[in-house]
Amino acid sequence: MSAHYTLVIGTRNWSSWSLRPWLALRATNAPFEEIVIALRQPDTQDQIRKHTGSGRVPVLKIAENGKTLTVWDSLAICETLAERHPEAGLWPKDAAARAEARAYAAEMHSGFADVREQLSMDFTRRIPAPALRPETQKQIARIIEAWEHALGRHSDARGFLFGGFSIADCMYAPVVSRFHTYGIAVPKAVRDYMDRVLALPAMRDWGKAAAQEVEAGLA
Repeated sequence: MSAHYTLVIGTRNWSSWSLRPWLALRATNAPFEEIVIALRQPDTQDQIRKHTGSGRVPVLKIAENGKTLTVWDSLAICETLAERHPEAGLWPKDAAARAEARAYAAEMHSGFADVREQLSMDFTRRIPAPALRPETQKQIARIIEAWEHALGRHSDARGFLFGGFSIADCMYAPVVSRFHTYGIAVPKAVRDYMDRVLALPAMRDWGKAAAQEVEAGLA
């Protein structure tokens, strides 16, 4: 019997951390169920803690052979999916490119706090950018530099950071959304990359669901 996946995510319009493994799971083509927890509500923490002691989304539950494995943290979920679905190519095949892609993903996972704070994800809206702090500007410049480097060194006709769509793209997809939402100026090569990410069927499906949340007054 194949594994049964359940992904616990937060409000799509806001939950950048949920988007990352959701995209990775979609890339595996494995069927999965979703549990969506409304964020910024009085009972949000109580609802999340029904699924994980970390108190945070996302959470992946893997039911297999009568047991359920629970994996929390976006990057840990992505790594788990890459191991379970090597056919999805979630990491580059080349060892050097794979090491670099992991470094890019980890840098996003642990860094860019000012970008997160000043340009919070609001997936469906278009909002004027606030007055950006110098540190935020430096972090934006670093992200653009990293994308340009990866695209120049590793991209191919498929057009993603390391050729095919990978966990590195999953980790930066919410930043693509943020730059789009706030109209951040970027070079043409970066804009083209952002357009490719935004055009992914999975990103478009996420956007449609996020728009429904906004229409329902949930975000």
